Amino acid sequence: MKINAFLIVTTLLTAGNLSAQHVNFGIKAGLNVFTIHNETNTNSDPLAGFHLGILGHIHLDRSIALQPELLYSVQGAKSSGQNVGLKTELDYLNLPVLFQYMFDNGFRFEAGPQLGLLVGAKSKVNNLSTDIKENLESLDAGLLVGLGYIHPPTGFGIDARYQFGLTNINKSENFKSYNRGFQLGVFYQIKHRD
Repeated sequence: MKINAFLIVTTLLTAGNLSAQHVNFGIKAGLNVFTIHNETNTNSDPLAGFHLGILGHIHLDRSIALQPELLYSVQGAKSSGQNVGLKTELDYLNLPVLFQYMFDNGFRFEAGPQLGLLVGAKSKVNNLSTDIKENLESLDAGLLVGLGYIHPPTGFGIDARYQFGLTNINKSENFKSYNRGFQLGVFYQIKHRD
C-alpha cells in the first residue's frame, strides 16, 4: 500500500511540471534473465524471457529526468532433477518509474520503484503445463537500478538493469519467494531531443 501511494504521489508531482518541461516518448524491448529467490535457500536456475513496451522520458532539468514505462515482462525460473525439468513462467505487466541522472556523453544512471501486476503464471513439468496464478500474489513491488546509453542524433539506446523484488510473491505461508533478475533492453525515443 505504501508503494502504491508513493507511485501516485510521484506521478501527481511530476504531472504539474510537464507543461514547463518536454517529454520524449518511445518504445523498448529486450532480454530478461530472471530467477525466483526462495527464503529456504533452494534457489532455482535463471530463466530467459523478454520484455516489451512503451516509455516516456521527462526532462526535469538538463541532467535529471523521470522515466515511467509500461512493460509486458516474461519472468520466472527453472530447475532440473532426476529426468524432470521444471519451469515456472510468470507474465507481468510492470510499471517502473525511474529517476535518471544524465551525463553529457549520452550515458545515464537510473534507479527507482516498480510495481508489477501478475497477468499469467504457469508451471511446466516436462511437457505438462499447469496454471498456478491462484497460488501467487497478484502484485509485485521491487526496486530497479541500472545504466543506459542513448545516441542523441538517432534516439536509439540500450540499457541494463537489475530488478530486486521486495514483496513475497508466494501465497503459501511455508516460505517466501522473490523475483530477482537482469534486463538488457534496446529502446527508441521518437523525435528525441535533449
